[in-house]
Amino acid sequence: MVKIRLQRIGRKKLPVYRIVAADSRAPRDGRFIEALGQYAPLSNPVRIDINAERALYWLSVGAQPTDTARSLLGKRGIMLHFHLLKKGKSEEDIRSELEKWAAERASSRSSELSKKQRRTIRKKEAQAAEKPVEEAQPSQETPETE
Repeated sequence: MVKIRLQRIGRKKLPVYRIVAADSRAPRDGRFIEALGQYAPLSNPVRIDINAERALYWLSVGAQPTDTARSLLGKRGIMLHFHLLKKGKSEEDIRSELEKWAAERASSRSSELSKKQRRTIRKKEAQAAEKPVEEAQPSQETPETE
């Protein structure tokens, strides 16, 4: 059985993974059939490069993605594309669905931010909401008489 899985290629304490199609009997870092992309979890922002056309090909011929690979393919919309292909949708329908999905994902990108980044954004939003709008009011000073 062919699996779509990750193969570690990074150095010590700096992991970088290659996304590959490999025979399920081959060792994790061993022989593979085809490299489909790369995943660098420690870069900021996280870098995921996948050849969508080849990934769709391997999915269509029965390759099973591992849980992590499925998650990465899902983040790039490849699993949605494959699901729509299986349903028999036309390319135009698939393109419109993917554009709608990308727009929704862009609006809710907070899931890709770290906790610290989300906290900073919330603090800035709270500070902006607390600042009262200063209106230009005429000063009511009493004239001084001598």
